Amino acid sequence: MPKVTKAFVEARREEILNACERLYRTVDFKDITVKDIADMTSLSRASVYNYFQTKEEIFLALLKREYDLWSASLFELRDSNEALSVDEFAQAIGAGLAERWQLLKIMSMNHYDMESNSRLEELTSFKASYGRSMDAMDACLATFFPQMDRQDREDFIYGFFPFMFGIYPYTFVKEKQREAMEGAGVDYVFMSISELTSRFVRNLLASVASKEN
Repeated sequence: MPKVTKAFVEARREEILNACERLYRTVDFKDITVKDIADMTSLSRASVYNYFQTKEEIFLALLKREYDLWSASLFELRDSNEALSVDEFAQAIGAGLAERWQLLKIMSMNHYDMESNSRLEELTSFKASYGRSMDAMDACLATFFPQMDRQDREDFIYGFFPFMFGIYPYTFVKEKQREAMEGAGVDYVFMSISELTSRFVRNLLASVASKEN
């Protein structure tokens, strides 16, 4: 029996994640099954369980990948710019998250169930990627705003990261939700991911902006 290499396992996992990502573009999480994901791969449903034990594990791994990609873009932002103003930084963060809308969409799901129904090793791997994204944001802040001390950067991070969970539900509103808000007399002002994120980043960095002027 041929030896199963790490590269082979990673390739299979990537195939599963790619299938899940494509499916999630048009189908809600609750309506997706492991069989649906398997049908979009070269694997059988039974084979998928060799790599992920639950549907939640697949989505958690997909979320991990999205965090890794976002972290890479944050480090690239830091490394490719000698300086950024508050406004330039806010626009860059907003534009970056607009490209990673799948990250925001998965974030808007029920994390409690997703994490509870995943094995410890999968959850630990995800948390490591989540931590790297916080480190990447901290590195950007330390580079572009040296006047911020460690506490200032922590305050930004622990304000911004929880905010991210609400970006997708606010910026992707279905027609039924619009009608409900109109019926309830709720004044909804549409903003894109980039607009909403940029505005929030500027608000978080208001004290930094005042020091620049």
